[in-house]
Amino acid sequence: MRGRRSTGRDQAYLVTEAPQARSAEINQRQRRYLLMMGIRVVCFIVTVVLFVNHAGWLTVIPAFGAIALPYFAVVVANSRQQAGASGFRPYEPSLPVRYQQPSDDSSDAGKDDSP
Repeated sequence: MRGRRSTGRDQAYLVTEAPQARSAEINQRQRRYLLMMGIRVVCFIVTVVLFVNHAGWLTVIPAFGAIALPYFAVVVANSRQQAGASGFRPYEPSLPVRYQQPSDDSSDAGKDDSP
């Protein structure tokens, strides 16, 4: 029969350190992507309006946003939050120090023996 290691099972872990659910992570990444694509659509519309109104060089600014945003949207949407090196952090309670009565030797040290 094999001996079981109990080092990992005997420790409690903080729930707040648990990784995010996969479905919640996907929803968050989709929202980020859709937000950036929405900004891209606005940039594209502004570019068309400025171009039709012969705005000149001002047209380049939103056009650059409309061209560059898809790349950044994909990179941001595909990035995950970096987990800690160990994943979980063991729970370490911060309990108060137990009271210890002073020993008799320490109470005698303050007394003066001279008459």
